[in-house]
Amino acid sequence: MINKKLQPLLIYISKYIDLTNEEITFLESKLTIRNYLKGQYILQQGDVCQYGCFILSGCTRTFYVDKDGQEHILMFGIEDWWASDMGSFITQTPADFNVQCLENTEVVMFSHKVNEELYKEIPKLERFFRQITERAFVASQKRIVRGFSLAAKEQYLLFREQYPEIEQRIPQYMVASYLGITKEFLSKIKSQLVLE
Repeated sequence: MINKKLQPLLIYISKYIDLTNEEITFLESKLTIRNYLKGQYILQQGDVCQYGCFILSGCTRTFYVDKDGQEHILMFGIEDWWASDMGSFITQTPADFNVQCLENTEVVMFSHKVNEELYKEIPKLERFFRQITERAFVASQKRIVRGFSLAAKEQYLLFREQYPEIEQRIPQYMVASYLGITKEFLSKIKSQLVLE
């Protein structure tokens, strides 16, 4: 019998590929579900990323700390999203990023070793992971272009439009860090928007 907790993951996978009942049973036997408390790290900068994590519930942030101790947020993760340092996971080299839980968070963990086994046993899962990796790559490139081409106010409005549920769940200084601006400047932008 399929673990009900895995239902969101199976629904997500079904948007890309169809799995038989036998394949679902095999997949389930290889996965781990883990709970993290708010503030806990799924991954720390410098460690090798051993797991790709599908978020069942909760919220995460992926960020790095520069040599001056300044935090830079690259992305947030909520239900039905993935959280890991993809570069570290794929290459099995030290992570550039931290992944920290902003709420109590429950994830399904795909270990690097298990992924290779899944690719052999259920080849269409390799196609699934290729597709989500391609989508992540495209989103990353678009974010870089927006950072170069949009003013801070436009970036904030786009963030609010694309991720309305995230802003309600995270502190404003983290939104500012994600946008690459100070929290004071974000407050100024929000004040201007109220007056418009």
